[in-house]
Parts: sequence; structure tokens; C-alpha cells
Amino acid sequence: MKIALVHDYIKEFGGAERVLRVLADMYPEAPIYTAFRVNGSNCDQKFSDRKIIESKYGWLIKHGNLYSPLRFLAPLVWRSIDLSEYDLVITSCSSYFARGFKVSPKTKVVAYCHTPPRFLYGYEMSINLMKYWIVRVYAVIVNHYLRIFDLWSSERINKWLVNSINVQQRVWKYYRKESTVVYPPVEVEKLIDTSKDITKEDYFLIVSRLVGAKGIVEAAKAARHLGFPLKIVGEAVGYSQVENQLKQIKGVELLGSVDDERLGKLYAGAKGFLALAREEDFGITPVEAMASGTPVIAFNGGGFKETVVDKVTGIFVEDTDVKTLEEAMKQFNKVKWNREKLIERARLFSKEKFMGKIRSEIKKVNES
Repeated sequence: MKIALVHDYIKEFGGAERVLRVLADMYPEAPIYTAFRVNGSNCDQKFSDRKIIESKYGWLIKHGNLYSPLRFLAPLVWRSIDLSEYDLVITSCSSYFARGFKVSPKTKVVAYCHTPPRFLYGYEMSINLMKYWIVRVYAVIVNHYLRIFDLWSSERINKWLVNSINVQQRVWKYYRKESTVVYPPVEVEKLIDTSKDITKEDYFLIVSRLVGAKGIVEAAKAARHLGFPLKIVGEAVGYSQVENQLKQIKGVELLGSVDDERLGKLYAGAKGFLALAREEDFGITPVEAMASGTPVIAFNGGGFKETVVDKVTGIFVEDTDVKTLEEAMKQFNKVKWNREKLIERARLFSKEKFMGKIRSEIKKVNES
């Protein structure tokens, strides 16, 4: 079979890109088609061993953050990509659609959906640009057109795979499409091995892009008030001011982007992990923390409800304000956490389970 992979864009390396990395390893001969590629970015470096083909409009939208205000070009971008020569296309799709490309009648298209575009359907975004009236006017005009494209392109999918029950519900709500849950791949066994001989320290850990919608500043204030150091792995994104705010708070250590080896050690050494996004699609980082023997304080919403077990592998909070997080940290310290139960839970989301399920679903598509 001739196979191609498709992904929104190659710029930042996050959860969706970790899925793409595993898919690329599963299908090493498959080129990766994308809207644009930022040469030299951390994501680009992760795929330096793969053939990446960006759209002919990549040169226009890749500079700075133009891809966001020029999002109205997305239908043009994807329609310019012709994948008719392929027997199977696996698209890793979320905020930048990654659908609507040209295919032939013989081509089967499988969508691994991280989420329908959040900005189209009223979900909280990492950066709240809607507070500006000019952005709201722009959105009213452009988003109607993009929703039409989103729905049209959803009809061209032969099989929907989704990263959580949370996203499965969204796919049904907005596209009226049945889908199969295939939880994202987590390097569980590698993290278990890394954590075996590492002694716990007295710090909390956050792994997140530095954006305003993930409760990061509030967590930093709560940790400072209670006297706990807070380490944060992640880089600033777009126009967010979170990084500047965090630099003003004592006890916060901004580590930026780190390699997987150091990240594993940071997970293992932390007393606890904070996962505070309100509507996370799935959320790989809490699972990585649990695989490292580290319990989680998580917001009671989104995909976190599918991974964290309250009072067993972590504690749920109903809000992310400073007072709520302080109370959660105090409660957290009173619990005697069981490393084996944390690891047992994390193994449900292993890379091996992901690969097995993907192969099974692809086989079904090919036989249909």
C-alpha cells in the first residue's frame, strides 16, 4: 500500500505531534504532508528523519503567527494538496483542519482527530483574542465560512479515530459521525524505568505551553503562598503574556523546552504534577506523570476525567483559582500515594496499546 500522513503544521512539538511521531515510526515510508513547516523549530527537528511536504502556500502563512489571522486561507491550502496517488491517508487533525485535500476514489482516508477546531465551536482557547472587538468582527465573518469547510471536509473521511471519549462526543455533536476511541501513545515503560532510582523532591511540576487558559499563573501563586517550589516546562506561545507574569513570582523555575530524558527525570522527582486546563481534549502529561510514580492535581473536566482516578492517582479540583489550588495542595500532602496504582493506571495508555489499536483499525478500513 502507498500511504501518506497529514498533519496541521510542523511548528511546536506537543501532544498531537507525539502522536504523529509514533505514526511516522509505524509507517516509515510515508511522507508527511502539512500546511507549513517552520524550519529549525523544535518540532521540525523531531521529524528531521522524515520527508515533509508543505503546501504551496506555506511560504505565506508560516512567518511569525500569520497562520492564525490567515486561517481563512486554510480551505485553499488543503485543496491545493493532491494525494490521489495514495491508497491510504492518515490525517492527524485538529485546529488547522488537516482535511479537504484531493484524493482519488481508491483512496481511504482515516482521521485521527485530536479535536474539532476549538475556535469554531466556542471552546476555551489558549489565548483569548476575542476580547478585541476587531477580532470578534473578523471571527463572525470568517468562522461561518470555515465551519462550512469543516463540515464539508468531515464528509470525506472513511474512518474517524479520536483521542478520547471527550472528543468522541464532540465529533458526534458537530459532524454526526461515529468514531472509535484510540487513546494517544505514552512512553509508559520508558518513564517507569527512568523513575525507578530517582528520589522524590519537594516541588510541583507543570508541563505546558505558557498560555493563559491553563491556570498556570494561579498555580504559581498558590505554590508560592504555601512555600512549595514550582518547576514549569514549556515555552511561550503567540501573544501570551504568561511568561512575563511568571517571572515576577518567586519560587517559580521556568525551564523552557527540555529533552525527553530530562523531562522523565523531572516527572520522577516531582512530589506532584499540576494539570489545570479546563477543557483538555485528552491530556498526555498527567499520564506521563503517573507512569513516573507522580500523582496529579487535575481540573475536573475534559480528558483528565478519563485518565486521573480521584483519590487514587490524583485529586480533582473544580476551579483553578488560587484559594482552590491551595486547598488541593494541602489535601494532596495528606494522602499516602501508591506508586504501583499510579503505574497500573498509566499502563492503560501505553504506546504499545496505541500501536496495536491503530493497526487493528487500519486493517478494518482496508478490508471494508
